[in-house]
Amino acid sequence: MTINLQGILQQPGQGSAYWVLGDLYTFKAVGEDTGKAYTLVEMIVQPQHGTPPHIHTHEDEAFYIQEGELEFQLNEQTLIATTGTFLHSPKGQLHRFTNLGTQPAKLLCWVTPAGLEKFFMEIGVPATEMSQSPTVTPADIEKIMVSAPKYGLEIIPPQTENH
Repeated sequence: MTINLQGILQQPGQGSAYWVLGDLYTFKAVGEDTGKAYTLVEMIVQPQHGTPPHIHTHEDEAFYIQEGELEFQLNEQTLIATTGTFLHSPKGQLHRFTNLGTQPAKLLCWVTPAGLEKFFMEIGVPATEMSQSPTVTPADIEKIMVSAPKYGLEIIPPQTENH
């Protein structure tokens, strides 16, 4: 394990960036930079995008909304998180978020301990063209469903009603 004794400096626009389900995830700090203590991700979530309901078994997540509004679900509670809102989701808690607005939302996500960045990098596409979000395909969803278990993630499929 290597700990960076020089510290970390990421200027605006710097960091490894990936498109994950059509949203831009820029890694400001990853496990190899922090002695595996945490990962810090800047997320730009497109309108009507977000995460499916899911549960982490290995890590906690904390979110700080920088711009926009996101609908969060934490277990059975649903709330609107606006600019300046901080949320913490401990491992084992069902959670999801969705940008219900018409403009992209921007948030910071701390993942402790580090390691989940490897999942995002595995399922994502390196963002070589920062201004254009790729279309999400069924193959992208399948890739997530296959990769999630090896990272201790349980993705909760949408409920379908039988009539």
